[in-house]
Amino acid sequence: MSDVEIRPARREEFDALGEVTVEAYRIEGFFDTDAAYEAKLRDVSGRAQHAELLVAVDPDGQVVGSVAIVQPGSELSEISQPGELEFRMLAVSSAARGRGVGEALTQAVLARGRELGVDRVVLSSLDVMRKAHRLYERIGFRRLPGRDWHPHPGVNLIAYEYGF
Repeated sequence: MSDVEIRPARREEFDALGEVTVEAYRIEGFFDTDAAYEAKLRDVSGRAQHAELLVAVDPDGQVVGSVAIVQPGSELSEISQPGELEFRMLAVSSAARGRGVGEALTQAVLARGRELGVDRVVLSSLDVMRKAHRLYERIGFRRLPGRDWHPHPGVNLIAYEYGF
């Protein structure tokens, strides 16, 4: 996406980043199974203490997407192991969907993984987020079924990996 800039998030963007993240998860129906998670998605300041936050901004400076990059063993890590990088909470605003923002953010995560010299990048995704799964598979991620998990009844997370 040539009209979107991907860069580290700035503190003054945290409120907008939280809103975009909540909106993206609401569109996917996530809160139907885990309403309590909304507060965690809005807590960008807390997330920033344990993750690298990337933001996608349009030419007007509006936040249109974001992603959290986490290290194994960190407070936000879910499935990563030593030698891996994990990303979480990939979100794209409804206004920017279909414009390549999700792919640009995912590619930025892969670039960060290459910079850090990790063996692979991993993620968990809600089983019903089919559009995201198609994106990951098109980029080259493969399913990692041995790390699928269920944090709460009715919440089924499936794992993917991208090896370098």
